[in-house]
Amino acid sequence: MSTNAVLRAAVLISAAICLSLATGATVFGQDVGADVGAGAGIFRAKNPETKRAPKPVAGNKPPAGHVGTGKPKTSNVSERVEDLLDKGNEARDARKFAEAESAYREILKLKPRDSRAAYGLGNVYSDQQRWEDAEGAYRNSVAWAPSDADAYVALSVVLVQPRPDGESAKRLAEAESFARKSVQIDPKNAVGWDRLGVALQARGLMNSETEHSYRRAIDLDPQFAVAYAHLAKALNHASRSSEAAPLYAKAIELAKDPATLNLIADSLQSEQAWQQSEPVLKKALELDAQNPTSLLLMGRFLLVYKRYQEAEPYLKSATEISSRAFQPFNLLARAYLGMARFSDAEATYERASEFAGAGEKKQLAGVYGFEGVGDGYLKSNQKDKAVRAYQRALELDPSNSGAAQKLAKARAN
Repeated sequence: MSTNAVLRAAVLISAAICLSLATGATVFGQDVGADVGAGAGIFRAKNPETKRAPKPVAGNKPPAGHVGTGKPKTSNVSERVEDLLDKGNEARDARKFAEAESAYREILKLKPRDSRAAYGLGNVYSDQQRWEDAEGAYRNSVAWAPSDADAYVALSVVLVQPRPDGESAKRLAEAESFARKSVQIDPKNAVGWDRLGVALQARGLMNSETEHSYRRAIDLDPQFAVAYAHLAKALNHASRSSEAAPLYAKAIELAKDPATLNLIADSLQSEQAWQQSEPVLKKALELDAQNPTSLLLMGRFLLVYKRYQEAEPYLKSATEISSRAFQPFNLLARAYLGMARFSDAEATYERASEFAGAGEKKQLAGVYGFEGVGDGYLKSNQKDKAVRAYQRALELDPSNSGAAQKLAKARAN
């Protein structure tokens, strides 16, 4: 891409950001869809640990006079719980999310307040960006195991994710509170200190405490690439780019896994350094070609430059892996709309609507949603399909006056 083309793209992106700030829309608004989130798919909570009791020695007999009750023995229930934890963990690692969810849920039938099962469910939901479900599961986990620092960290991560209802102040305050709780329980937990910095920054607090939190994480773990990337992003936002640049370089040097590379790429994209994010994402996909966040970020990068055909396979793979998440379907539909494949766009937006919250439904009703699909149908002289698309837009957002006017005009002609 030429220098002039890059500058034109930057101007368009900057204009979109200014418009979104003026209207209260998400930064990428209805151009490429909402941001993938503050750490979505970047922080990956570790699996719940199994605690197996020693197995009985073969040949041991029950004590004399023992009579079976017909009910499972406590030891048998405990062993079954550990087996199910192993099964859930293995399924999660293989991205067989339905199997993992089923295994963790089965534990809760056997042991209704098992904090590890709740934590495992939170992990599965978080991996799929099902933030409300993840929040509920992690809240159960911290309620049932109030001294588990990892559960507080995971809950803090979920609470900083953007939500369609827009009422985030309380959640962000809780995210900070839970991150603080995690480092109170475990003061040497580098991840906890890093997430405290993230929570503070999510609240718009880029101050000495925010910087200290990130630097404390780095002091505790000098190989913690994520903390370097978070600190770099914070310093960029504080107009200290000369300090941020070597930190980004250090993060890239240390990054050994897709999750960390995703964080770096997401940070670069949020700073509008789109082209710099591409090689980072390519490296992530070399390590894990099916990483859903890498796929989503690469698709988003390509959409910004209107490289819709290139974006399609990445986003399609993301929908297959994260089959219950809004954003992959929304961005894939945006690619189809850009390619004038209106039937595919309509069907894919419909899939996205199954997982959309109130704010996301308004997004789907707009010109980069069903209203845009209707416009495409109308330009290709498919009036009946255009009417259908405009009607769907109004079902999702009855206040969409543009779709209402277009629907009336399409019916009249």
